[in-house]
Amino acid sequence: MWEMGEDQGSRKHTTGFPCTATACESVSINQFGRTEVIDNTLNPDFVRKYILDYFFEEKQNLRFDFLSSFQLCKSFIIFCVLHRGIPGKKCGTIILSAEELSNCRDSATMQFCANKLDKKDFFGKSDPFMVFYRSNEDGTFTICHKTEVVKNTLNPVWQPFTIPVRALCNGDYDSHDFIGDFTTSYRELARGQSQFNVYEVINTKKKMKKKKYVNSGTVTLLSFSVESEFTFLDYIKGGTQINFTVAIDFTASNGNPSQSTSLHYMNPYQLNAYAMALKAVGEIIQDYDSDKMFPALGFGAKLPPDGRVSHEFPLNGNMENPYCNGIEGILEAYHQSLKTVQLYGPTNFAPVVNHVARYAAAVQDGSQYFVLLIITDGVISDMAQTKEAIVNGAKLPMSIIIVGVGQAEFDAMVELDGDDIRISSRGKLAERDIVQFVPFRDYMDRTGNHVLSMARLAKDVLAEIPDQFISYMKSRGIKPNPAPPPYTPPGHQHHHTQI
Repeated sequence: MWEMGEDQGSRKHTTGFPCTATACESVSINQFGRTEVIDNTLNPDFVRKYILDYFFEEKQNLRFDFLSSFQLCKSFIIFCVLHRGIPGKKCGTIILSAEELSNCRDSATMQFCANKLDKKDFFGKSDPFMVFYRSNEDGTFTICHKTEVVKNTLNPVWQPFTIPVRALCNGDYDSHDFIGDFTTSYRELARGQSQFNVYEVINTKKKMKKKKYVNSGTVTLLSFSVESEFTFLDYIKGGTQINFTVAIDFTASNGNPSQSTSLHYMNPYQLNAYAMALKAVGEIIQDYDSDKMFPALGFGAKLPPDGRVSHEFPLNGNMENPYCNGIEGILEAYHQSLKTVQLYGPTNFAPVVNHVARYAAAVQDGSQYFVLLIITDGVISDMAQTKEAIVNGAKLPMSIIIVGVGQAEFDAMVELDGDDIRISSRGKLAERDIVQFVPFRDYMDRTGNHVLSMARLAKDVLAEIPDQFISYMKSRGIKPNPAPPPYTPPGHQHHHTQI
């Protein structure tokens, strides 16, 4: 069902709050989603949806924060949906809807316009928008999309929008006046722009009051197209390589490597924080690179023989070929560098970011994607230059992971992360969010289990890479190559039996 509304600005009834959903383990809580904020209502209908993996054999606790908090199991959501709601306290009730998703990966892009809508504003025309609802199996409707408001017109043309087909066919109620509604189906919309996709907007109450009532305007579908959504694995199967580069902080704030208090201290019985972060991330990424040869760089050190300060030097000492053989090769080169260079400063990121960006700029056809891991202990010294390098890098097939080690304050790194506010430089916003920052201390296991610490770190810092990868491919219109046929050993033949 498609509903027409007329926006009435910002009359405040109450301040809007987002609803946050959190996955709860026995000892930790991880937020996985936050709805949009809806103002001016005590009865919000949130649009944003979340996809969760459901495991019958596991107890998966969820917590929902909305003015107050409560906890429930994911299996209990199904119970709540069947019983049409969740008992709340005096603060209100939260109603959840859950459905098993189909495997459909198509997305529909469409655009609408309207003509001769009802006038709703006393001094002007109307500020119309559209709200889209999907029909549920139980006969109810669930909001799935809302257009922007087009100000002061009875003949609006809304911007094209894209929505997953599974969301469309398998409210945000601001203060507004109801213009009318109409009903259609995915099959009808799929016909595209035609006489079949011009809809009369009907206001039932108005129709009952006025004998000569015809309609409250018409809505016309201007365009409709469907494309398949490709996944990260589609590109990997098609041959895209993930190129991994590591950059390690060799500034003096790490402490003298020969002393046990140093973050670079080489304890013969366990890895230091730098080595653990490198090993945790590298051992997963290396499986997406066929030759397992990785550039390894250092920054912030004085190099022999003349003591020149460098913020982009190869750990293996070979300026022409900075590649190391596998993660163990990087660790060996790192250990050797600690014996030959002098820790100095300052902490500059821009040179290593630009280093990877130069390689990424040379291969923008989707065949390669670059991931830079920066491991650092301190406050960044070249923030302006680094922000500019990241904004430029956001146009390229690359992502940046920053792991902070030690007990320093990493407030500046949060700005680079760009999760809350997209990073900008010289007034230009980054095209994509390509940076993920985490402080390693947040992942250290209290019992001293370093294997568990490394696993937690790798899971969190690598979680955003597939989405960042896909965002680049989609922005450039790059589709994955067909997957090669399965490998058949020499002399082996498939035997087909026809029935």
